[in-house]
Amino acid sequence: MPRPLSNDLRERIVRAVDGGLSRNAAAKRFDVSVSAVIKLMQRWRATGSYLPKQIGGYRKPLLADHTDRVACLVAEKPDRTIAELQQRLAAEDIKASGSAITRCLARLGYSYKKNGSRQRTRSAGC
Repeated sequence: MPRPLSNDLRERIVRAVDGGLSRNAAAKRFDVSVSAVIKLMQRWRATGSYLPKQIGGYRKPLLADHTDRVACLVAEKPDRTIAELQQRLAAEDIKASGSAITRCLARLGYSYKKNGSRQRTRSAGC
């Protein structure tokens, strides 16, 4: 994804278009795409600001409000699988994917532990 245009360039484009220059001519003059000028002017007319919107940010985890319920379900039956947790949460009208549950468990400090059937059957080597 390309970087946003610098604020001084944005300001010069807005001044040029407001001064009577067409959007196509402003795009050619400042060596930017026509669509960038059009979108900038739409933003300027709608909000009165030419500054770029925030890029990125923080999204609250999906199960953040239900962390205590997930912890309670794990405490009830510690060997419950992710799929079983997902079914129990769905029964309580809490929709969550397996990966969201796994991330929630990781935030709670639980980790995946291998069982005997997933380990090697014999030593590696000749």
